[in-house]
Amino acid sequence: MSKRGSEFLYHWISDHLPDAPMVDPVLMVIEMAVDAKRAAEAQGIPGQEIDEEIGQIYQFIMRDLR
Repeated sequence: MSKRGSEFLYHWISDHLPDAPMVDPVLMVIEMAVDAKRAAEAQGIPGQEIDEEIGQIYQFIMRDLR
């Protein structure tokens, strides 16, 4: 993933992590990863740039949830 892509994801995820308790953390992580990819594409960051590291996006979100 490019530096631009990873910086975007870091900031997007930090801004969108919920403060409320999670009912289903797995579903929330999947939804956040999809939403982050859409937001990146809207900012001109190609989807394939995000797809290359989609597993790491899930891991990144899960790490931030701890």
